[in-house]
Amino acid sequence: MVILFDVFNLPEDIYEIIFATPQQKIVGKLLIKMMTEHGGEITKTEMSMFAMQLHDGTIVTEIDEPGYENKKVKLSYNKRQFYDRILTPMKGMGLIDYDLYRKTYKISDKFNKALIKIGLMWMREYRESEAMKGRMKK
Repeated sequence: MVILFDVFNLPEDIYEIIFATPQQKIVGKLLIKMMTEHGGEITKTEMSMFAMQLHDGTIVTEIDEPGYENKKVKLSYNKRQFYDRILTPMKGMGLIDYDLYRKTYKISDKFNKALIKIGLMWMREYRESEAMKGRMKK
């Protein structure tokens, strides 16, 4: 997944950086909230039940979107799109881990570690370009 952001207009909400649409942001945030309420880890069956409830439009929750503050809303999101556009990218970025042995999904810090690694890669490139610039001046 590609994350595009502008350092001069960085949103306060991490979900706005990660997801392309407001609906994806809401569903991603709801998924993490649900997992947090279950101790940060849920089974494959619980994930499937969550996806089915979204698909059926039976999830009622409060969202913090403008105009919806402190109001209960019913959410509906296609099950296939949930797996393709929410869960799979979150796993790919390291926000969520899947344990094949235990068949559980767990909130992960691998996303943070990957961004640190990317930052270090950039610093190495930056230092090399600065060193090259210094050699060219001589």
